[in-house]
Amino acid sequence: MTYQIYIDGEAGTTGLQIKDRLQKRSDFKLISLSDSDRKLPKARQSAMIDSDAVILCLPDDAAREAVELCADATKLIIDASTAHRIDPDWVYGLPELGDEHRQALKSSKRIANPGCYATAFVLLMAPLVRAGIVPPYFPISCHGVSGFSGGGRAMIGEYNSSDADPYRIYATALGHKHLPEMTIYSGLEAPPLFTPAVANCDQGMIVEIPLPLWALADNPDIASLHEIYHEAYGSEPLIILASLEESESTKALRIDRLKNLNTLEIFVFGDVSLQQVRLVAVLDNLGKGASGAMVQNLNLGLGLNETQGLI
Repeated sequence: MTYQIYIDGEAGTTGLQIKDRLQKRSDFKLISLSDSDRKLPKARQSAMIDSDAVILCLPDDAAREAVELCADATKLIIDASTAHRIDPDWVYGLPELGDEHRQALKSSKRIANPGCYATAFVLLMAPLVRAGIVPPYFPISCHGVSGFSGGGRAMIGEYNSSDADPYRIYATALGHKHLPEMTIYSGLEAPPLFTPAVANCDQGMIVEIPLPLWALADNPDIASLHEIYHEAYGSEPLIILASLEESESTKALRIDRLKNLNTLEIFVFGDVSLQQVRLVAVLDNLGKGASGAMVQNLNLGLGLNETQGLI
């Protein structure tokens, strides 16, 4: 069977990446509009009607308007924006949250693709909160650095056309747009203290959570944390868990380690004497952090092999 897919906003960074992934598959046929037609509500609505699934790669307000424009509750819509990520009528598009969550994605017609930073943070934190290792009220801090492609066309143009900063921090007022989903889906009661940054490379992302084991009630050790991740993700096809031996021998990580891949890799770095760990996730911000995740959710929503076209 061939599925008709319409990408509303296919000319953007995420849309182009999704288009590239889907064009390589024989089971998908893309509905594309001309540059003039893709700005016309009637043309877009017609494309939505003709499609089996609609992918939204739009700003938040435009994404909400597109859902209203579609006006078909039975149509599979996957939204890449922030607009619906904590909406109870939408399912958060992170299958690795567990079997029940994956089943909800398979049966839902409204899927909200996660944010790139949130994907990494939730996958690092949620298993520890579920296991009772980290209390929901524990003060958590998180640092993340992304390639400049995560900033969209304006930032890509800036970095490609000038002597841009080698590294810059941002969201200095602390109110990053990913915080609500990071909090809710990790199981925390309060947002983490999140400090994002941009590096002068096009693609890639590293997200890390420093954790003082001595401050936790049960005094967990490094091996027990690693085992919790193994139980959570050992059978997940798009999650790589580095062994403790690999983590111990790894002295540095490149931000572009997984460039152009759709996987996410977890490391548990630690010091026994200090009772401290650095929980680290590496991914491509345009892969598992955006377009790869979108294809994963599209596969699930259409009842296809979850990893088809991704590995």
